[in-house]
Amino acid sequence: MHYNCLIVDDEADLAKMTCEYFELFDVSCSYVTNAAACKEFLGSHEVDVLLLDINLSKESGFALCKSLRETSDIPILFISARQSDEDVLIALNIGGDDYIKKPYTLSILLAKVRAVLKRLPGNSGKSAEKDGKVFLEKEDGKAVKAGKPESGDRGKEDRLYLDESIFCAFLDGRRVELKAKEFKLLQCLFENRNTIVSKEKLFDQVWGDAFFGDSTLNVHIRRLREKLEKDPGNPELIKTVWGTGYLLEI
Repeated sequence: MHYNCLIVDDEADLAKMTCEYFELFDVSCSYVTNAAACKEFLGSHEVDVLLLDINLSKESGFALCKSLRETSDIPILFISARQSDEDVLIALNIGGDDYIKKPYTLSILLAKVRAVLKRLPGNSGKSAEKDGKVFLEKEDGKAVKAGKPESGDRGKEDRLYLDESIFCAFLDGRRVELKAKEFKLLQCLFENRNTIVSKEKLFDQVWGDAFFGDSTLNVHIRRLREKLEKDPGNPELIKTVWGTGYLLEI
């Protein structure tokens, strides 16, 4: 069976209430209260988004996230009463896509989940074949060049190709595997290449919310640099414009 969202939280009453609220807005949802039950659930159901608490019995949410990331790129949104920046950074560094602090507002949580669902493959746009290459058709009519470049078909501006169907980038012919949020971030920078993209625009287009903390964006930028740059400490592609945003220079 397919579910839009699975909640992993040992606060069963809160998880049940959240599920009931999501169902009111046609977001199919279920919940479990521990890591073992989560793994069993994922083994027999399809799930689009995971809402994961940190403080679980026996196995923590951090440990569960690290375990899932060995085999899955499912979007993971941490939900926790733990407030420290250190916990947020740990969550993002081990593969979490977002960190939502309890107590949360149900309407805000629903909006965040819907934003993630909208950006999953097949929901944000459609692909079309043009002149032998794949383009991603966006709602505003823009197209982003994507797919592996053909031999001898790369100029300076064609160094980077994106393939949304497999969340991969091809940089100078080298295949780079990306996670969902990393791909969306790179895609936004690519669509606005050689121009400065503000932090607010990145938050809005990638996370669906213009009010995230800088730590979320910084972690994902660092991940992209580690995968794309020859020297991540001295980036040549993704450059920081201090106090403003980022620039993809190709």
